[in-house]
Amino acid sequence: MNNIFKKFPFTITLNGGFSGSWFASGAKSSGYSPVDGRVLPEVTVNTSDDLGRIVTQCHETFPVWRKVPAPARGQIVREYGEEIRKYKEPLAQIITMEMGKPMRESLGEVQEVIDICDFAVGLSRQIGGPSLPSERKSHRMFEQWHPLGTIGVISAFNFPMAVWAWNMAIGMICGNTVLWKPSSKTPICAIVLTRIMEEILRKNNLPTAICSLVTGSGAAIGNMISSDERISMVSYTGSTNIGRQLGKIVQERFGKLILELGGNNASIVTSNADIDIALRSIYFGALGTAGQRCTSTRRVIIHEKIYDQLLSKLTDTYRKVKIGDPFESKNFLGPLVDRSAVKAMQNALVQVRKEGGKILYGGEKLSEKGGCYITPAIVVVSGNLPVVKEETFAPILYVMKFRELDEAISIHNDVPQGLSSSIITNNICESERFISECGSDCGIANVNTTTNGAEIGGAFGGEKATGGGRESGSDSWKGYMRRQTCTINYSGTIELAQGIQLDF
Repeated sequence: MNNIFKKFPFTITLNGGFSGSWFASGAKSSGYSPVDGRVLPEVTVNTSDDLGRIVTQCHETFPVWRKVPAPARGQIVREYGEEIRKYKEPLAQIITMEMGKPMRESLGEVQEVIDICDFAVGLSRQIGGPSLPSERKSHRMFEQWHPLGTIGVISAFNFPMAVWAWNMAIGMICGNTVLWKPSSKTPICAIVLTRIMEEILRKNNLPTAICSLVTGSGAAIGNMISSDERISMVSYTGSTNIGRQLGKIVQERFGKLILELGGNNASIVTSNADIDIALRSIYFGALGTAGQRCTSTRRVIIHEKIYDQLLSKLTDTYRKVKIGDPFESKNFLGPLVDRSAVKAMQNALVQVRKEGGKILYGGEKLSEKGGCYITPAIVVVSGNLPVVKEETFAPILYVMKFRELDEAISIHNDVPQGLSSSIITNNICESERFISECGSDCGIANVNTTTNGAEIGGAFGGEKATGGGRESGSDSWKGYMRRQTCTINYSGTIELAQGIQLDF
């Protein structure tokens, strides 16, 4: 890792807290790389006292930042995106070393940081509300949007750079200061990205606390961020259970909330599907990031006419998948993030056997690889068993059969989560049925492609136990601002709405 640090033109100090300066008074924490088990550089994490100081500085910086014109704020984000372009490869190497994602995907994640910066730069000149017709003579009515204040971003390990960037880029151009709490599994990714932002802000003579960082215990620090009234909005990406807890805390104090929680995504493959497209879509959907994406394909619902054919091809493809060092381009499947993830996958497979599922292939731990490697599993089930309805963050693919499309959609929707979905079909009526109000109940619905791989231009998020939040593209910027309806009377007299007469 130290060799990677040398590729940057500045010193990287592994103190986990930043808000105008780098500091941390907590314990030293060292993880190990899931790639080969080697110990990663130690990070000094923050305490609750550190967090109080960081929030104070971030909060007190907000009045300065909100006065900067939005296009000028966009300029800062543009410069940041350009700097990320320069260091795309070493940033990707840090992702791969710290959480195990294959380099091809890590490079894609860094590109996502670049892309959302580009998106936000354009958005910085477009934020605004509509002019509305007033029922009163010589009155003008319109909507406008103002920044919220300090926003807290609590991100997960699986996208240790991109998810923060979605929130940072849009949050900053909206005029907010940003406090980032990364996953405890990937603090180094966060430190390096924040260090780059520090350089940009210093160069522009701006307070560096605009983008602040805190590391440490997810439970302790996350709860404190959620309960602090100086943090106007909390964006949380992670499990449904933790999201439910944090959501209660934030809503209790009437804070704003963006929740991106669990997914249990399914692909329906109809008898009218192109088998090759289905195979490729499921392959990447289920195995990308070793099944550790919230949009990973976890269930495949196959029409009975093509069930045996597709299942045979899937199994054969799984047998041939190259598993190993994610820095080597020949390997498609890298490790899980840590030993606990491997254990969770094995426990789920034990449970599915108890509930009547059949493991057709995979699930073996590859201890000889030196890291957290495991063969991906294909499991045949009769429907949404209890274990199937739970999200296991691992490459387990549950396969089931259907006869009629309505049956498939019913199976598809019969899980608590509602993030991403897809249908593979060349029948336009089937695809339109799937994306209609009577079809997929997810926030993302795709046709003839994977459940994962969302683009930054579309609002990202899901329904039900996925939390209902939206971030990234489209009009998701509205979640980072407060709406204000304004009426200006230039008539020279008073006229009330709804025809109310004023006797004065």
